[in-house]
Amino acid sequence: METIAVLNQKGGTGKTTTAHALGAGLARRGYRVLFVDLDAQGNLSYSTGAAGTSPTIADLLQQAIDHPEALDTRSAIKHTPQGDIIASSPNIAGADTVLADTLGREYKLKEILEPVKAEYDFIVIDTPPTLGTLTINALTAADTAIAPAQADIYSMTALAQLQTTIETVKRYTNPSLSLKGILLTRYNARAVITREVAERLEQTAGEYGTKLYRARIRECTALKEAAITQTDIFSYAPRSNAAKDYGDFIAEFLER
Repeated sequence: METIAVLNQKGGTGKTTTAHALGAGLARRGYRVLFVDLDAQGNLSYSTGAAGTSPTIADLLQQAIDHPEALDTRSAIKHTPQGDIIASSPNIAGADTVLADTLGREYKLKEILEPVKAEYDFIVIDTPPTLGTLTINALTAADTAIAPAQADIYSMTALAQLQTTIETVKRYTNPSLSLKGILLTRYNARAVITREVAERLEQTAGEYGTKLYRARIRECTALKEAAITQTDIFSYAPRSNAAKDYGDFIAEFLER
């Protein structure tokens, strides 16, 4: 069983799209998958058809704070063709305030997931585009992290900040956490600057003790269309570049 946090505090890197494709692709391969949507925007919840349902991750978080002895994680799990999900809600945006005076606040998500971990092969956590308390919770609960990134200088800066956060989490709350890899998204092989930054990212990944995935996720309109229709890319456009690229990524992800 593996818990994966998909994160990057820089917006526009395809974080939610990657979390969705990863979980849906694993489910299509027969693995038992649970999505956890920690982003107040709820895009992953919408894409899987679970938006607007309750209880949500915000409700579970409140239970974990107020009545941990009565925590009922299973009540918030929604079953979808793309995998099970604990949906988000706008209320989760106030998590930093809610958790501010809570003892052991970094461990609340881990406590929420503990009762159901044995029922899944993979738990895929979509994180908010910040490095706040919710992201720290995700990293504390995770075994590994995956960082989607564009081939630009801003992503390199964001990855440096992310690596600092991961090292801090390893030091204080989760010593076994590892950055499993960096995934290039919105990739354009014809752009010279893209190839140059990709080479620098590969070097940076080595310095961080991780790898740059060989798979490259090309820009593809079908990804946006699939999200709008609440369908995963493999079902919506199985012959698209995006389905092929994410399929290659998942195959590489599963390599041991």
